[in-house]
Amino acid sequence: MKGIADTGFLVGFANRNDRHHDWAVNVAGQVTEPLLTCEAVLAEAAFHLRNVPLVLAMIRDGLIALAFDCQDHLPQLAALANRYANRLPDLADLCLIRMSELYPSHSVITVDREDFRIYRRNKREAIPLICPP
Repeated sequence: MKGIADTGFLVGFANRNDRHHDWAVNVAGQVTEPLLTCEAVLAEAAFHLRNVPLVLAMIRDGLIALAFDCQDHLPQLAALANRYANRLPDLADLCLIRMSELYPSHSVITVDREDFRIYRRNKREAIPLICPP
């Protein structure tokens, strides 16, 4: 499975007490190559888990791989921030929208169904999602 990992998925995977833990572990079991993500997602996950070494271990162990540099996409991120200003998107969401544009065959793996059903890549295209039931 090819995917782009959002914060909620990583937190659910790492935290046995998270309500999405079983779902996230099941999804992780289907991963055949590292899931792509960005530093903003890693920062959020480390904050929520209160465990930086655990998040870094996800990279070391090959669950996730960094595949995005904000510096290279500042105009596109700014345009997305303006487009979705009424939803108050965080930087991680904007990066994931842009990553979905760059990696169109990858689904975004997220627990944030509400926002990602609104967000669009390439202005009009729905972002393919993998979400908890």
